[in-house]
Amino acid sequence: GGIGGKNRKSGHHEFPPYNPQTLRSVYHVRNIEVFKLKQIQMPIDIFMSHDWPRGIYHYGNTKKLLRKKTFLCQEVNSNTLGSPAAEELLAHLQPSYWFSAHLHVKFAAVMQHAPKGDAAPRVTRFLSLDKCLPHRDFLQIVDLPDRQSSSGGLEYDPEWLAILKATDGLQRTSPQPWNPPENNGLHERWDFRASEVAMMKVVEELSGELDIPDNFSRTVPPYDPAHPQPHAPPAYSANPQTTELCAKLGLSDIYAGAGLGGGSAWGTDEEGGSSGSAEEPSEYPSDTSGLSSSFNPDEITLEEEWEEGGEDESESKVSTPSRMVLPEPKCTDSPAPMNLPPPSHSTPRVAQCDGGGEDVAEACTLKRASTEGPDSQGPTPRIKRRNQVIYASADDDQSGDT
Repeated sequence: GGIGGKNRKSGHHEFPPYNPQTLRSVYHVRNIEVFKLKQIQMPIDIFMSHDWPRGIYHYGNTKKLLRKKTFLCQEVNSNTLGSPAAEELLAHLQPSYWFSAHLHVKFAAVMQHAPKGDAAPRVTRFLSLDKCLPHRDFLQIVDLPDRQSSSGGLEYDPEWLAILKATDGLQRTSPQPWNPPENNGLHERWDFRASEVAMMKVVEELSGELDIPDNFSRTVPPYDPAHPQPHAPPAYSANPQTTELCAKLGLSDIYAGAGLGGGSAWGTDEEGGSSGSAEEPSEYPSDTSGLSSSFNPDEITLEEEWEEGGEDESESKVSTPSRMVLPEPKCTDSPAPMNLPPPSHSTPRVAQCDGGGEDVAEACTLKRASTEGPDSQGPTPRIKRRNQVIYASADDDQSGDT
C-alpha cells in the first residue's frame, strides 16, 4: 500500500460505495498490517511494496538517481523520501530481495544488515524499475533458486496463516486510532509469533493440502462496450475465495461482515484495551512530517480528473497514435544478471545535489492520443494535461552510467 500518515492507526473502515476521502485512504498502510508482518520469523526471499523503504537510496548510486530525478534532492538529503513502515519492515524482516515501484525510475541497491545474535549478517538486494514505456528500463529478469520442498505452484504459508489466526481479534473496521499491543504491562498478550504447534494446527485445518485452489469465480459482470452503463450504481460483492479461506480457518472476513452490514464498525477493545488514543506511544514511526511532499512529474494520482476531449486542442502540445508501438529489442542476447552496487557502510553519506556536469542525451518521447480516430463517436475522455506531461517529457538519463 501507499503512505498515509493520518490513516496509519485507523482500522480498515473503507467499504463501497467510496467517497472522495475513503477512495484514497483505502490503500494506505495501517499499523496493524506492519504489526502482523513483524511476527514473521521464517526467512523471506522476496518482499514487494509500492513505496520505497525510507533510506534505501543511500545504499545505491544516489548521485545517478538525483541526476535522473532532481526533484527528489531535498527529500533524499533530509532522509524523508520513502515509507517509514517499509523501512521498519526492511530492517526487521531482512528479505533477500525487495522490489518497489512508485518513483518510476530504475534503481538498484544492496543493504547489508547488522548481524542478529551469532547469525551471519543478511543482505537485501533492492530493485525498482521505470514506467513501462519505450526506451525506459521497465524490465529486469532475476533468477532465484528453487526450493527443494516447493511444488511449483502457489501454496499457503502455514506460518502466515497461523499469524492471521492469532491476530484475528485485533482487526478493526473503525476509523478510530488504535495502537498494537506492546510489552508495557497494559496488554495480556503482545507476542503473536507463530509456534510450531500453531502452524501444524493450520496444516490440519487445511487437511494437509497447502496448494492454493484454482477457485476463481466471477463476482461482477464484465464490461460490455456494446451496452455501457455509465450511470449504474456501484455494486458491492464479497470475494468468494477470501470467504472460503476465512471459513476454513475461523477468520473474520471483515470486508464481507462490515460491508454487508452497511460498513458499520466492529472490533472492540479487548485484553487490556489496545485501541488507545492518538497520543498513545506506538512502535510504529509517529513522525509523519517527512512523508513525501515533493511534486513528482512522473506520478499519476487519484486526484487527477478525466475531462472531455472537446476542450481546445491547441492548448495541448501532445498528440499521438492511438496505439503504443514498442521498439524492436536492442539485442537477442540473454539478459545480464542483476547489476547491483557493492554494499555500503552502515552509516551512508548523503549525496549532494548537483548536475554532475554530464551531458544527458535527448530522449525519445511518447505522446498520448487525445482522440481515438476518425471513427470515434462523440468526445473521447483523455488525461488531463498535467498527466500528459508524463508521456511527453524527455527520458531522464541515457548517459550509460553503471
